[in-house]
Amino acid sequence: ELVVCSSQRAPSFKSLTEMAMRRAATTCGNQLRSQTGIKNAAQGFVENTGVTGEGFSAPFGVRHASRQILQQRMKSVGNIAKITAAMKMVAASRLRLATVRAVESRGIWQPVARLLGDATDADVPKNITVPVTSDRGLCGGINSGIAKVTLNTQKVVAAMGSAENKSVSMVMIGEKGRTQMRKNLGNTYDSVIVDATKIPLTFNAAGLLADHILKTEFDAARIVFNKYKSAMSFQPTVATVLSAAVYEKRCEATGMVDSYEMEGEDRSTLLVDIAEFQLAAVLYNGMLENSASELGSRMAAMDSSTKNAQDMLSKLTLTYNRSRQAAITTELIEIISGASALEG
Repeated sequence: ELVVCSSQRAPSFKSLTEMAMRRAATTCGNQLRSQTGIKNAAQGFVENTGVTGEGFSAPFGVRHASRQILQQRMKSVGNIAKITAAMKMVAASRLRLATVRAVESRGIWQPVARLLGDATDADVPKNITVPVTSDRGLCGGINSGIAKVTLNTQKVVAAMGSAENKSVSMVMIGEKGRTQMRKNLGNTYDSVIVDATKIPLTFNAAGLLADHILKTEFDAARIVFNKYKSAMSFQPTVATVLSAAVYEKRCEATGMVDSYEMEGEDRSTLLVDIAEFQLAAVLYNGMLENSASELGSRMAAMDSSTKNAQDMLSKLTLTYNRSRQAAITTELIEIISGASALEG
């Protein structure tokens, strides 16, 4: 049995792979040596990834974003997504009780409104507007809607009828409304009530707010609030409450309460009590309706914010992975190019 031995050894798979990589590295190195090749490679890399990797220079004014910055941004966006998701859960858990209270409070002022009416077109000298807004932000556009309706209401009341010595002022409820309407209606502020929506509302608390508003000695008060319709929708509403003196004049002119039998006190005293009760009831219902609308709007806003944060996190993760792969590829090319240069 003869064994033939050759002086030349057959190339292994490893050596063939190294030769192919060296050829590719040599070709890439020749292209990168030219100025045009560098420019094309840099522009193509930036167009594909949007960032440059660590250790890769960014020519021609390309902005450099390192992987460390991307990691920090990914961490911050992830934390924001957790916070907005938690705020959505809290708003959803509080919404049910707020909705029940808002619906039940409608039965307090609606009988009085049927008795005395809702005189939105009352032309009286002393007018006051009471916008009900929130003290907290991150609740969508409920305060913007109230601001628009309040501004339009002020303009309509100022241009309405021919009452002498007409004045239009405002009692603001809520910190966000004060900030948002300060530019256009700041000169009409009579007083501002803050932190009233941060505590659980009771009818006694609404009565205290009504006592404060009654000190302005108005003829007509227009309460602007968001009426709750569903978790995704609400409607800006204006409820008008007149003073006892104006109700007395309207009763004498129209006889709207003559069909009711009254016992004990005279009509003037009874109208004073009814007007004060109506103001407190409308404020109580308006603040509960606005609170339910605020929670529904915050739940929708936080859900949208969470989705946006998750989308941004996905894009940042993709950019980070591309940057990392580009840096690894660049290092491999440099190593192979150096080995090829030493052998050549």
